Amino acid sequence: MVAARLQEFGLDASRCGQGELWSRGGPAESLCFSGANLVPLRGDRDALRAFADRALRWPRIASSVVGRRELALPLWEMLADHWGPERELRGEQPLLALTQAPLVTPDPTVRRVHPHELDRYLCAAIAMFIEEVGVDPRAGDGGRGYRRRIQSLIESGRAWARFEDGEVVFKAEVGSLSRRTGQIQGVWVHPEHRGTGLGTTGTAAIANAVVASGRTASLYVNDYNEVARRAYGRVGFRQIATFATVLLD
Repeated sequence: MVAARLQEFGLDASRCGQGELWSRGGPAESLCFSGANLVPLRGDRDALRAFADRALRWPRIASSVVGRRELALPLWEMLADHWGPERELRGEQPLLALTQAPLVTPDPTVRRVHPHELDRYLCAAIAMFIEEVGVDPRAGDGGRGYRRRIQSLIESGRAWARFEDGEVVFKAEVGSLSRRTGQIQGVWVHPEHRGTGLGTTGTAAIANAVVASGRTASLYVNDYNEVARRAYGRVGFRQIATFATVLLD
């Protein structure tokens, strides 16, 4: 996510969604992205303390702390007394990667969503968000911001779905796309179609498109979501690290 933002916007915070890069001693030693998410990228405990101190000097804008488990959780410990309590702590999220064609046949009906299909796709995206995150993305501004985000993904060709009778039965997006990696997010199957293999073949379709572009397909998943983990394993994804996410109110 951070690489994709920097490659698109550079270091101009005004164009990068109010995001900043922090470092203590140089980016080869320590690095942290601060924006809608607080993402520690590298550093020892002293660097994490410096990041926490800097974050606490200003009103919080981050809605989560996310990153490799060995960095995100210690950083959260330093912030918890001021930013806590957390709404939810997801302490073990396998980070998965796929560098070659999927092991299963991709669903040929999964395709990029067209701009005129925004409203139908948005209904599925909202249902997924509520189910996954536990809050309604329309809260606060009536959904205008979330609608713009989904519209942007569709217009950039990064939202994929399978439609049946005009209804979305599978969806996913490439949420961030850098020169090397495409991060898949928002994988969702309509409740009436679960258990039919759509999650596996649908994920294979979008992963296949990422890999065919010369990139690594990547995603992370909650450790307790055994159904999704089995599906991703059948596609060919393998764990390369472990993430953690702290969701904030």
